[in-house]
Amino acid sequence: MKNKKHVVVIGLGEFGRELALQLARECEVLALDRDERMVEQILDRVQRALILDVRDYQALSSVVTPDFDEGVVSMAESLESSILATLHLKKIGVRRIWAKATTEDHAAILRAIGADEIIFPERETARRLAAHLINPNLLDFVPLEEDYRVMDVAPPDEFYGHTLAELDLRKRFGVFVLAVKELVPMRFVFLPPPDFVIKPSDILVMIGREADLMRLSPGVGRRA
Repeated sequence: MKNKKHVVVIGLGEFGRELALQLARECEVLALDRDERMVEQILDRVQRALILDVRDYQALSSVVTPDFDEGVVSMAESLESSILATLHLKKIGVRRIWAKATTEDHAAILRAIGADEIIFPERETARRLAAHLINPNLLDFVPLEEDYRVMDVAPPDEFYGHTLAELDLRKRFGVFVLAVKELVPMRFVFLPPPDFVIKPSDILVMIGREADLMRLSPGVGRRA
C-alpha cells in the first residue's frame, strides 16, 4: 500500500528545485531535468533525481507511470518542452498535472492538452507582495473562488483586549475568523468562541472577500 503521495517535478530551475525540495519532506519525489548540473544540485536532497529529456516520450514513460499522483511541469520558459512534457504526462495517465505558464496563450495551450492546474509563480508572488505593501497586517493569503481569500492577519492595535463578539467583524466587515494562531504560548485555536480575547501575539486566520479583508488596517477597530 502506498503511504506517501508520489510526485514528479519536471524542470529544476529555481521554482522547480525549491518545489521539489519542499515536497520531498512529505512526498516521494522524482525530479527530472536534462541539465546535469541542475540534477546534481538536488540529487542527495530528494528521493530520486534523473537526467532526462522529457521531450522523449519513451524516456519519460520509462520512469513515470500512472501510479504518480501529481506531476508538475515547471520549465515554462521552454515552450516546446513545457507543452510536450504536459502532453506526455497526460498520455501516461498521471492523475493530476500542474503546469507553469508565462502567458495566457501558453496557459490556454496547456489546458487544452491536459493540464489540470496552471501556475503563474511571478504573478502570484507579485499579488502577495502588493497585498502586503498595501496593508502590512495581511501576512499571507490563499485564493479561493471569485475574489474570496483565506488570509493570515496580524490584528490592529485597536483589536487588543477585545473579544470577537465585541469586534463583531462578520457584521461590520463581512469577514469571519476561522482560527487563531496563538504565538505565546504556541497554540492553534480552530473556530474560536465569541468570548475569545485578542492579544498582541495572536494571528487571525480569516476568510472573506479580498476587498473586505484589506480594510482590516490600523484604525478599523475603533468604534464610531
